[in-house]
Order: sequence, then structure tokens, then C-alpha cells
Amino acid sequence: MKKVFVSGCYDILHAGHLQFFEEARAHGDYLIVAFASAEVLWHHKRRKPSIPDDHKRALLQGFRMVDEVIVTHGHKEGLDFEEDFIRIRPDYLIVTEDDQYGQVKQALCEQTGAQYIVLPKTPPRFEPVSTSSIVRWVQAPTEAPLRVDLAGGWLDVPRFSRPGEFVVNCAISPLVSLREWPYEKKSGLGGSGAWALLNGRDGFESEIALGVGWQDPAVICETGLCVWRSGNWPVLDFKQNGDFLTGRMAVYWTGIQHDTPGVVNHPRDYDRIAHSARIAREGVLHADIQRLAEGVNLYHTTQLDEGMSPLPEIPATIARKYCGGGYGGYALYLFNDPAHRDTCVAITPELRAVEPFCRI
Repeated sequence: MKKVFVSGCYDILHAGHLQFFEEARAHGDYLIVAFASAEVLWHHKRRKPSIPDDHKRALLQGFRMVDEVIVTHGHKEGLDFEEDFIRIRPDYLIVTEDDQYGQVKQALCEQTGAQYIVLPKTPPRFEPVSTSSIVRWVQAPTEAPLRVDLAGGWLDVPRFSRPGEFVVNCAISPLVSLREWPYEKKSGLGGSGAWALLNGRDGFESEIALGVGWQDPAVICETGLCVWRSGNWPVLDFKQNGDFLTGRMAVYWTGIQHDTPGVVNHPRDYDRIAHSARIAREGVLHADIQRLAEGVNLYHTTQLDEGMSPLPEIPATIARKYCGGGYGGYALYLFNDPAHRDTCVAITPELRAVEPFCRI
């Protein structure tokens, strides 16, 4: 009888484990699955298992291709199963191509006479997942805000960042979810950052990989009316709840989808953008809607000089600018008071009211 041995944490069992066990079992007649005990998991990774060891053992033992399950207690990193392996002396130790302890496992096989087999990657029968991705999915929020940027946009892109300057933005409601998205897509409101967060992915890595900046996932995670320090990574200068903007914001749908990565290399006046953010920062610091509007309007002049189409005049507005990189998507409009905002929203189909959102 040929005995096959596999080991791992198997902390959250998924279909990828099932496929691995089936492929490993095909190399012999008897499959032994070893997993690290809760004590070992804490010793090496400083985390607790998802379920107690006896429950995990019972689940593994329930797989039709598994003949024996062992809970290991050794403290050698990557070889917590060494004592059991030497006792059992299986014919094969089977690992996957991405096993990070291959070298020490191969040495153990040479010591005991077992054959070391690396299974090649085979087409998965299910979309691949990992234990860490499942944890992130479970921990992901069910709802998230989008955002409007007020001034300093592009200074969150690492290669355009400027020490001592700022980015000013605000998380907004209504919130979005994977089932309900009450805004247009590809619209300049930080949808890709929110989508990554809702799916349990790292929004910062997703945005930087697109060649754009970090402000979307930063304010979506932080919430509130925020002033950030320009730089390679988000550092919060200060924030407030944005109550003085309640009833004073609306977004206007231009009817054209927005593409920030496509315009990232366009020439623009970064000196004026930085100046706009300094003014807007003062407006946030003193809850001064007029000063904030001054910063927003100054930023908008850089967008027009960049070649963006003029935005429509809407009565009673004190500021306007394209959200995100512009050239379409939503535009932000600021109003002096809620009454004027609500009147304009009622008579302008492309305009919708949004409010500051702050989660304490």
C-alpha cells in the first residue's frame, strides 16, 4: 500500500483543497492529511484558527478521498509534521508549486526515503480562492460611500505628489453595495475603490495598479470631509464630519463616462492645483463654505485649461468642478443653502443631491 502525505493549515476549507486532495490521492492508495494545531498556528503566524481543531479534523476526515487526518504539534517552521512523518514513513510527500517550505520538506524526504512530488498547476474547476481572500471577503463591508474630490486632485498620484501640499475630498451618501449602486458607473466618484473594498480586495493596490492615486480608497475607508497630505501614501492631515456641507452638495451627470487612467498623462497646472487645495483646506478647517467654494472654483479653472468642456451654469451655485480626472462623469456643484440645492435638483434631471458621510 502506497501512502501519500500532505500538510498545511487548511484553516478555511474550499474547493481548491478538495481538488488538491484528489490529485494527491491519485498518486497512491492511502492519503494522510496533516494540519497545524491551533497552538502551532499561533506560534508561527500569530493568529487563531477559524474553527477548533476537532471540528477541522472532522471536516477533513469527511472528504471521501482522505483516509487519515493528523493534527501536528511541532514547532519547526514548515515542518510541524516532522515527528509524525518520521513515525509513519509515507511513500510520498506531495506539495503544490507555490509551497514556500519546499527546500526543508525535500530534505526531510531525502532523510526518510520518501519521494518528494510537486504537483503542477492544473486548470481549477472553480474560480481560485485562498484562505486570506475568504477572510477578506467575510470582513468586507456590505455598503460603502463614494467620494467627491474638492481640490488637490492628482497630488495623490505618487509621481505627481508634492511635499507640504494637500488633497481635499469628502465621502458621500447615498451609499453603494454590490446589489445596489444608485450612481452611473465609471463616473469619477471613486467607484473602482469602493468596488474593491466591497469585494474584500485591497483598494489601494487596485488604484495604484491603474496608474492613479490613493485618494479614493483612502476617503472611502476613512469617511468624512478629509484633508490629506500629498505623498506616496495616504496620511490624514485632519478631518471633520462635514456637517456644514449638508444640503449644499449635488452631483451632475454629464452623460459621458469617465476614464481617469486614460488622462493621467495630460499636461495640467499642478501649481494652481496645489494652490486650490491650500484654499480648500482653510475652508474645511474653519467650516467656511465660501472659502471652500473658492478652492473648488480655482481647481475648475485648471480643468478648463486642460481642455475639459465648460460645465452648465446652474442657478444659485457657488462652485462647480468635474469629479476625478474629468472629461466626463459627474461634476460637483456647491450651493449656498439647502433650499436652493433642493429646488435645482427638482428641476434638473441630471442633478442629484448627495450628502457628506462620516462613520465614527
